[in-house]
Amino acid sequence: MFSRRFLRIKVIKALYAHFKSESDSLVASEKNLISSIDKAYDLYFQMLRLIVDVRNYAAERIELARNKKLPTYADLHPNMRFVENAVIAQIETSEGLNAKLGKQGLGWSQYPELIKHLYGLMIESEYYKRYMTAPANSYNADRTLVEDFYIETAQNNDMLETVVEEQSIQWCDDINFALIMVVRTLEGCRPEEEELPLRREYKSEDDLNFTKELFRKTVVHFSEYQEYIEKFITNWDVERIAFLDNVILACAIAELTGFESIPVKVTMDEYIELAKYYSTPGSSLFINGVLDKIVEALRAEGRIHKSGRGLLE
Repeated sequence: MFSRRFLRIKVIKALYAHFKSESDSLVASEKNLISSIDKAYDLYFQMLRLIVDVRNYAAERIELARNKKLPTYADLHPNMRFVENAVIAQIETSEGLNAKLGKQGLGWSQYPELIKHLYGLMIESEYYKRYMTAPANSYNADRTLVEDFYIETAQNNDMLETVVEEQSIQWCDDINFALIMVVRTLEGCRPEEEELPLRREYKSEDDLNFTKELFRKTVVHFSEYQEYIEKFITNWDVERIAFLDNVILACAIAELTGFESIPVKVTMDEYIELAKYYSTPGSSLFINGVLDKIVEALRAEGRIHKSGRGLLE
């Protein structure tokens, strides 16, 4: 399931798009937000399938070598450990995964050059060489090989990122989040289980409600929050403050005042962290300084009410 951080990122992006497009439809913008999360969930299934296509390419190479006019001993007696990997076989036969891939029309059949590229990188890697030359094999070794493929070969791969962006513009920033879910899925695989432990899109209904409510509260009260923020930026060059910073601060205020179960420190840490990666180089420092003042003021005004887990600091 997607983390709350991922959901906050999606809300921030949806808010930015909503305000920049000057949309007057909260319903339409919220629908686009949920759709973008659904698309990211599709990418999780797409990524799960990737190792199967790489394995199939390896099997095809072995078969071609066997059928050469003058095959060598190595051609006729290949190391089959990778193509017979038990975890990859589980992924390939997963009914849940195949149902999702078929329904959404997902897969990598149109990108043979990508599969060839990833295979080439994999077989040159130290993790693959260790796996293929180990004196004995096991289910755990099979699983580690697949995990290493996603962590060391698929992650931060420029060609993969380009292909993913070609498939859907909504996926360009979602690859790492999808890969995290893939690795979590692999960690839950067991040899006695035929079906993959596929991850849910949301941890619970609460996470879906959190996403919608955070978006709605920020949109509805955005003008009010902007006026409030202006009280605390007198020492900053207002013209140089990125609009995205204002969106991040408004979203933070909505969370601070509207979600009793979320600790103040969690909210502050999350939005400062988001500013580091999604706004300008100086944004995290700006967000940190302004948020400190905003929290102090909101507490003094009695506008922050926390209960349950939210009381933890």
